Amino acid sequence: MRVRVHLFARYREVAGKEQVDLDLPEGGTVETAWKAIVTLHPQLEQYRAFTLFAVGHDYVEPDHTLKPGDELLLFPPVSGGSSDDVFAVVDRPLSPDDIAARVDDAGAGGVVIFSGVVRNETGGRPVKFLEYEAHAPMAEAKMREIGAAIRARWAGVKRVAMLHRIGRLEIYAIDTLKRTVPVWKKEHFEDGEVWVGLQGG
Repeated sequence: MRVRVHLFARYREVAGKEQVDLDLPEGGTVETAWKAIVTLHPQLEQYRAFTLFAVGHDYVEPDHTLKPGDELLLFPPVSGGSSDDVFAVVDRPLSPDDIAARVDDAGAGGVVIFSGVVRNETGGRPVKFLEYEAHAPMAEAKMREIGAAIRARWAGVKRVAMLHRIGRLEIYAIDTLKRTVPVWKKEHFEDGEVWVGLQGG
């Protein structure tokens, strides 16, 4: 059977391509596909322990059985309700004032905003700019899951907005989002570039 494997971030760069078509035996699993990919691109083997797998918009385990025509997504470690809630991956500048207006509610006593900005150094290395890419459908699905968890823990929350920008971010400009939402960050330094994650950056 034939399945298509999509590669993201550093995996795409290592393989030199965004997708690979594989011919696998009937009943082949995600792990079967991974081994086939590693045979073609041995450099990826070092990332096995950190890799996340998905079919369609759902994360799956390595023993998940694939079907003909499935599209398997290989993700590196990730660097992030109410009908009024907002969950989106966007390629435009974000405005805290705009977000605050979108979650404003007459029944709420305040608005809390976390706004990430581009810092100009990491570990003493000057940063020129950041570059984010994401699988938007899955990222937004995970954001909605986080939003549901927020509402389950804090029943008084009126509205939730969670947006992540992708593309190139210049210098000007929590934890759960960065661990589970499939968005990756590449830092461009004066003396090189690196995908943040496995190297502990």
